[in-house]
Amino acid sequence: MHATAFLVTTIGLGVQTCLLAQADDHAPTTDPRGAAGPRLEWQAQDAFYRGRYEDAATLALKLRTHDPESLASYELRTSARLFQLKRVLGAEEGAGRKGGSNKDDALRECAPCTGWLAELREDLRVGQALARSTLKTTPDDITALFFLGKLDLTYLWLELGVLDRRTGWSEFREAKRSLSAVLEHDPEHVRALVAGAWVDYIVGTSLPHGTRWLLGGGSRTRGLQDLRKAAAMDADFFVRTEALFGLWDMEQREANIDEAIAVAHRLARDFPDNEEIAKFLTKHEGRVLPLGPL
Repeated sequence: MHATAFLVTTIGLGVQTCLLAQADDHAPTTDPRGAAGPRLEWQAQDAFYRGRYEDAATLALKLRTHDPESLASYELRTSARLFQLKRVLGAEEGAGRKGGSNKDDALRECAPCTGWLAELREDLRVGQALARSTLKTTPDDITALFFLGKLDLTYLWLELGVLDRRTGWSEFREAKRSLSAVLEHDPEHVRALVAGAWVDYIVGTSLPHGTRWLLGGGSRTRGLQDLRKAAAMDADFFVRTEALFGLWDMEQREANIDEAIAVAHRLARDFPDNEEIAKFLTKHEGRVLPLGPL
């Protein structure tokens, strides 16, 4: 083998080994349920946060074949499909967002989008029905309450944030009730705090003030404050990761670029191959900030 080619191959293998070792630092060491257990769920979440949404959706579906009533699989798969649609259609406030007929045209021109959207809507329907069925018999089931609120949030993201359709009032109220119940039971439930922050933010930025008042409120300011609080709390790896990715997104939407850069650097440590993070940091490389505690 030519010396240069050997060197490139060796470096490539070394980088790959480092990434796998870094990922395994956060992987579960035991898996009592076999392939359908924590390891598979971890792989799906890892793929999602690396921006490999198709892989995440496939792994989530595989998890569901072993546990058909896994609310976590419905939540993760709908999130993966949503982010695939956001990547194509655009959903960033003040950042070249496609709206109106332009968004409809983009949807029609995207070959896989019709399938993604159909799967997303069906998974939302089934997942919400499963959670509601559980809550009929066990009204205080924290897991069902959280996932119902989270699935409602995904519905709101889809309709208000991606498709620009003014609907979802019942889902908004249900999400608020469900997530409030979780936080009343456990004020340090980080995922519920993150989801609630996004519910506030989406409604606070997507609807006119009068409509927000009729729905019982929504606040972009409160949403950002709650998300910053959640991102600073102690939590498991992927729970904290979700909070940090949410904060990175929201800081960008609020044009708080310096704050977004600081969060992006933290995320890049664990997900160096996430293309969105890499592009963001490259775009703002002239404004790189020293790393510090969040």
